Amino acid sequence: MSAPGEQSPTSDPPSVPRRSAAVFASVLDQAASSLTNIAVLVIAARVSTVHGFATFSMVYLTFTVLLGLNMAYVGQAVVLTRGDTAVTGAACRSAASFTALAATAVGALLAAGGAVTAAATGGWAGPGGAFLALGLVLPLVLVQDGLRYAFSTLRRPGLALAADSLRLVCVVPALLLQPRHTAPGQLVAVWGLSAVPALLLGLRLLWPHVRGARADLLPYVRRGHLGQRFVVEFAVGNAASQLAVLGLGLFAAPLAVGALRGATTLFGPLNVLFNSVNAFGPPLLGRLRGRRATARAAAVLGLVLCVVGLAWGLVLYALPAGVGRQLLGATWQSASALLPASGAQYAVMGLGTCALVTLRVLSPRATLSVQVVFSLLSVVLMLGGYLLSGSALGAAWGLAAGSALKAVAAWTRVARLRAQERPSAAPVPAS
Repeated sequence: MSAPGEQSPTSDPPSVPRRSAAVFASVLDQAASSLTNIAVLVIAARVSTVHGFATFSMVYLTFTVLLGLNMAYVGQAVVLTRGDTAVTGAACRSAASFTALAATAVGALLAAGGAVTAAATGGWAGPGGAFLALGLVLPLVLVQDGLRYAFSTLRRPGLALAADSLRLVCVVPALLLQPRHTAPGQLVAVWGLSAVPALLLGLRLLWPHVRGARADLLPYVRRGHLGQRFVVEFAVGNAASQLAVLGLGLFAAPLAVGALRGATTLFGPLNVLFNSVNAFGPPLLGRLRGRRATARAAAVLGLVLCVVGLAWGLVLYALPAGVGRQLLGATWQSASALLPASGAQYAVMGLGTCALVTLRVLSPRATLSVQVVFSLLSVVLMLGGYLLSGSALGAAWGLAAGSALKAVAAWTRVARLRAQERPSAAPVPAS
């Protein structure tokens, strides 16, 4: 993958960290990223007016969607790269380059639209100015976040942890220093510019692994690129989630919606674990030889996550009412009734997450149908559970049933692939 006469990347690479250290670093990295998102929203709410925070939230939601699309199209595809340091280095350089170019193009559109809106409404402090700021900083924040997947591909999550920790350290004081009633556009600009130190550190840490590699952007625009399938999965998953919220808003009482959201919030730490598995699981599982070894390791990890989900649910269920009210306020009373169902849901989600990651390693094209069918089925079961029971508890058990069926379907696919492996078969390529 290197150009003639160029030095191949990582001619003398540092040793790959042990698997246990890599797993620990990946979990900490995902925790740092999640904490950054929480801190940004909490601080923005404190320094904004009500209308200003509403505008900031709308812009931040736009960024979240763009981040998810980039994660699906670029990140989930690059972590499946296998090969020597030259191959992985070229793949990481290509991924970072494509993210930078795509973010610049999308950012230019957002900035132009924001400028037109602000000029037409005569208010740069409104949504127009905020979207203009987002367009200008979008390449910075998307590339900085996307480097996490490059480090995952290189099996060095500790480098991602260093960059993302610096991101957290920079963004919190930058936002806290803003005066009260700061305009949303200024908040967006400060939030984006605070990513520069972490971006520079990430690029510096990545450079030894990609030096001499040539970026190839053509695979990202060719038909059949794996990222196209992953984008569809992301879109369907998000659409299903939004449809679930819309359905509850139409058919359920506000208390039911709040109870379900409150119960889900309490399981936030498990989302950190699941996101870590999605981000760093494929490269770690890809180091194993053969489908059987990969499936066995993923099954053990799935059982561990299942036990953790059940244990976390029991801990929450055993919390005194006073502690629960400190966490969720008046919502605790209604949310606590859903904890058995939510605990069951997150337990089977651990199994399902590991099954889908296994499929992504063994046969990346096998995950789309599972995601599409069972994400939509979860919505149907959730709404059906509410209509049958007339309460949020029925909706919560419907979501648990949908997650369980998705896990069963995914592991059934894994079992079929595992059974197809012959004793002398070579490891399955990720393409």
